[in-house]
Amino acid sequence: MTTPSALERPAGVPLTRRLTARLVLLPALAVALLPPRHIRTVLGVLRRGAAPATEAQARKARDAMCAASLRCAGPKGCLPRSLGAALLCRLGGTWPTWCTGVRVTPPFTAHAWIEAEGRPVGEGVPHHYFARLVAVEPLPRPTGR
Repeated sequence: MTTPSALERPAGVPLTRRLTARLVLLPALAVALLPPRHIRTVLGVLRRGAAPATEAQARKARDAMCAASLRCAGPKGCLPRSLGAALLCRLGGTWPTWCTGVRVTPPFTAHAWIEAEGRPVGEGVPHHYFARLVAVEPLPRPTGR
């Protein structure tokens, strides 16, 4: 027996942003197939030169991924959604903290998400709801001498 449900997709995402998210989805899905250490390496290279993303920038990227793809909007789309949102932010010159880990309350399930300004973006959970296992944070900006 199945339970009917509806996916909540953000409204008001501009067409150009949805199209860009669709283009980013293919590389995000390809990266999602890699082993975790390779995902970390790829994202570590991509984050170079990017400023830390604000919560608003990260939320717009996450919303665009959910609006562009039912897979990303679904409950099992956390990995491509988080990778796609990070890549979208990078196209705009910023980088959120990309994280993967587990929930700290039962059931202990794996999850991937992005953070900005020290908080999970768009997850609707408290800050310490997830335990990070892997995180790719923005690199600190070099200070001028």
